[in-house]
Parts: sequence; C-alpha cells; structure tokens
Amino acid sequence: MNEDINNLVILWENMHVNDAKFEEFAQKRHDGAEKIAKNAKEKGGPAMLSYHHFIVKLPYYKKAIAGKFNVDDAKKELKKLTEQLNDAVDGKVKFEQTDFQKKVGIIEVLGELIIKLQ
Repeated sequence: MNEDINNLVILWENMHVNDAKFEEFAQKRHDGAEKIAKNAKEKGGPAMLSYHHFIVKLPYYKKAIAGKFNVDDAKKELKKLTEQLNDAVDGKVKFEQTDFQKKVGIIEVLGELIIKLQ
C-alpha cells in the first residue's frame, strides 16, 4: 500500500514538473512570437505578412501558459485547418496571402504545442 501511495506521489510530482516545463516552453515561444510580430508591424509593407503569421499564435500560447490548452480540441482544430489549407492549395477555395499566413501560423502553434505534450 505504501509503495502504491509513493508511486502516486511521484506520478503527481512528475505531472506538475511536466506542466511547468510546458508552460515555460509556451511562455518562451509566446515572447518570441510577440517580438517578431511587433517588429514586423513596425516595418510594415511586405513584413505585414509575418505580422499576421505570428500575431495569431499569441492566444494559443496564452492558453497554454494558463494551463488551459486542450490537446483533443487542438487536434480537431488542426485537422480542420489543414483540410482548409489543402482546399486552398487545390483551388477549391480562394485564399489571400494574409489568410494563408494566419492559417499556417495557427497550424504551426497547434502542432508545436501538441508535439511538446506528447
């Protein structure tokens, strides 16, 4: 019985260490994306595509930092977005460059957060 309790305590401690590492990862990625978006917006012109690519990532990082990132929901959203991107590439729907950058930015942030948790 004591061994079972010890194992549960170790498991619980490891879960919180992993949560902290994930949240720290998300914070670092958030800060980097925020900096890139700010710099791109200041440059303007063609750099605005980079702005749109990175600014859409911030809410996802914030959710992860707050411990509210749901992998199952993220996987569903990722699947939907990749299908939309495929439709655009196949010419089934029209995307502007800004739309493309936003979708790819979200696909990236979802993918990296999902992979980090696996």
